[in-house]
Amino acid sequence: MGTQLPFEFNPELDLLLERTVDIPAEWIWQAWTQPELLMPWFCPKPWSVTECDIDLRPGGMFRTVMQSPEGEAMPAGEGCYLELVENRRLVWTSALLPGFRPAPSLAEGEFVFTAYLLLEPEGAGTRYTAAVVHQTAAAKAQHEAMGFHEGWGIALDQLVAFMKARHH
Repeated sequence: MGTQLPFEFNPELDLLLERTVDIPAEWIWQAWTQPELLMPWFCPKPWSVTECDIDLRPGGMFRTVMQSPEGEAMPAGEGCYLELVENRRLVWTSALLPGFRPAPSLAEGEFVFTAYLLLEPEGAGTRYTAAVVHQTAAAKAQHEAMGFHEGWGIALDQLVAFMKARHH
């Protein structure tokens, strides 16, 4: 792990995607914090994002709705921003709703997590670190089995391609 994480990484509970990309941190920040820039890349195609709400402040809302290729809407959950350091760090959790209100009890098969997006300038690009912290090993295993590494990796590739096309 090249990036200094703001928590103690536990391989039994946590997932990590770390990569250097050839776009500036400012572009990545914009793509993660503006709904119109997040929706085109956020989930691996042929899935799409049909709704996105972002209230970019501690206690603010982060919510997306994804749509399957067959047209089925899948609320991807609602979360609460915990920490924002422009162009450097974005932290949110599904354990809390906006206003730091506790989320309702989970339905069977659901899990809570806290996500850290860390951006560090590296040469002409950015060291991109996404770390997701889970409450239990079972939740981590479920998230991993859902395709965390592949899905978040594809989404990052889509983010980079989208932002390059937008800036050229």
